[in-house]
Amino acid sequence: MVDPILKRQKFIHTLKTVEACEKFRSEYHFPMKIVVVGKGGREHALVKALADSPSAPELFCFPGSDAINRIASPIPVQNMDDLINWMKANAIDLCIAGEESYLVKGDGLANCCQQAGIPCWGPVKESAQLEASKEFAKNFLTRHHIPTGKAQTAQNLEEARALIGGIYPTVLKFDGLAAGKGVAVCPDEATAEAFLKEVFIDQRFGAGRLLVEEFLTGPEVSIFAAISDNNYLILCPSRDYKRLQDGDQGPNTGGMGAVASRALIPQETLTRIEQEIVRPTFLGLKEDGLSYRGFLYFGLMLTPDGPKVIEYNCRFGDPECQAVMPLLRGDLATFCHRGAQGELDSSLITFAEGWSVCCVLASAGYPASSHSGDVIHGLDTLQQGYVYHAGTKWDPERQCYLTNGGRVLAVSVQAPTLDEARRLAHQEAAHITFDGAQRRTDIAFATFER
Repeated sequence: MVDPILKRQKFIHTLKTVEACEKFRSEYHFPMKIVVVGKGGREHALVKALADSPSAPELFCFPGSDAINRIASPIPVQNMDDLINWMKANAIDLCIAGEESYLVKGDGLANCCQQAGIPCWGPVKESAQLEASKEFAKNFLTRHHIPTGKAQTAQNLEEARALIGGIYPTVLKFDGLAAGKGVAVCPDEATAEAFLKEVFIDQRFGAGRLLVEEFLTGPEVSIFAAISDNNYLILCPSRDYKRLQDGDQGPNTGGMGAVASRALIPQETLTRIEQEIVRPTFLGLKEDGLSYRGFLYFGLMLTPDGPKVIEYNCRFGDPECQAVMPLLRGDLATFCHRGAQGELDSSLITFAEGWSVCCVLASAGYPASSHSGDVIHGLDTLQQGYVYHAGTKWDPERQCYLTNGGRVLAVSVQAPTLDEARRLAHQEAAHITFDGAQRRTDIAFATFER
């Protein structure tokens, strides 16, 4: 016997327009069914924002985490092929790509969704090369005359040393995906040699080429855009902190915190970024025949010569997402659902005034390694903001969360002013403890004070 709810859900998929589907759901109180793909703090923030949407979608996750599973139901599959089959069988309305690896793994998440007739908020594999290959992105930027640092590609260790030519500081970038750890800003030969060993000898990130790039100076800023075919929308800007230790010292990480606000950068600077970088990128995608539906991250350096692109990410940033999402107002679920079908409706979302600061707590040994199984204390003492779980697991016997990865948690707090937001964020983050915890105490202070 066919489940009557599933039968009705599949009937919705036969309706001709997005508006017809939404009208049917509204009249019969039938929720949209959304799958979020990923397992980290970014996905936890996305799932919470989707759950807060007025359209009240039914949420599922893959692979998810113990914390995410409290909001979204886990999907009982082990791989992407099974995930696609499960989504087809359960008449899923929308798949949202949180984690970048799935966009380029195998045939690509969005490509597989497209073949299965499932709207996906995330670009197809061909377009996701903007993130998956630093060389592809650099060629795209150069071809479309978008400001960026000069770079050359090395095939092996000897070529890399020759391209560096003893000139420091220099920036070295592994060509492929490396979970935010494939970039090294090298002030001297010793630092460069250590990273070259990781890339070419140890092959820490797998086989691949290396970009030797011009060292740029200036404050960094993260700009996010939502792109759907013929339209784009710039979202709330943010700034993240990559280095492990205060004062931007120590090794590169996936991000130790972030600050977000509509007031983060002056309007005239944002206008210049749109004119010189965002719009040319949007037009370049169209010119190259690269279909794009999803979030696009622009990692920028505000150099003395103007804004320049450091990197693209084909999804929301992490931990910037944990700072931006609490400021979002409106219906993110419907916004992404329409966007995944080629209709970008900017009236569905906006961002609150004020500031948002998130502080990351990392486990002992991170980023070279991580420590798991340490009891996390203080989660029930927070009085302000949100806690997003990135690397935790629930211990049912002790009824507590344990560490289970490199970046463990992000504490995110919002306030009307930057001073208040950063004070409260660090105050609340200090309440959470576990053995070997690492946390920067200058998130949202560094750069601003200089």
